[in-house]
Amino acid sequence: MDISFTVRLPVDVGSVPFVRGLCRQALEHLRIERAVVEETTLALTEACANVVQHAGDDGEYQVSVEIDSGLCRITVVDDGAGFDPDEAVTRPGVDGERGAGLTLMQALVDRLDFRRDPDGRHRVRLEKRLTTRPSLRLLDRG
Repeated sequence: MDISFTVRLPVDVGSVPFVRGLCRQALEHLRIERAVVEETTLALTEACANVVQHAGDDGEYQVSVEIDSGLCRITVVDDGAGFDPDEAVTRPGVDGERGAGLTLMQALVDRLDFRRDPDGRHRVRLEKRLTTRPSLRLLDRG
C-alpha cells in the first residue's frame, strides 16, 4: 500500500506538531517499526522547525510525504531567505546550537538534500528506508 499527501501550512509553531502527527499516523497505519517512525518524524520535525524559525512570521510552507516500496520521501518547501547548510554546520552560532538540527537530520535519514528552486523557493528533501538496519548476527560455531 502507498500513501502520499501534501499540505500547505502557516509558518507558525502550531503547524509542526500537526504535520508530524499526519506523518506518524501514515507510517503507523502501514505498520512501520516504531524506531523508524520515531526517526522519520523527528527528522521531519527538525526540517519544519527550521522553516518556522528562519522563514519569517508571515506566509506558508508546503510539506509533501510519499510512502511506497519501503521508502519515505519528505519534501519541505518554503519561501524563506534560506541558508548554506555547509556553513550552518561548520560555523555554529554563539550558543553552539546553530546547525544541530541539520546534523541530527543527517544522522536520522538515509538521504538529505537542500536545494534552491529556480523560482527562489527552498526545498529540503529527506529520504528514509522503512526497514531497520540489519542487526549483527552471531556466527553459529556448532
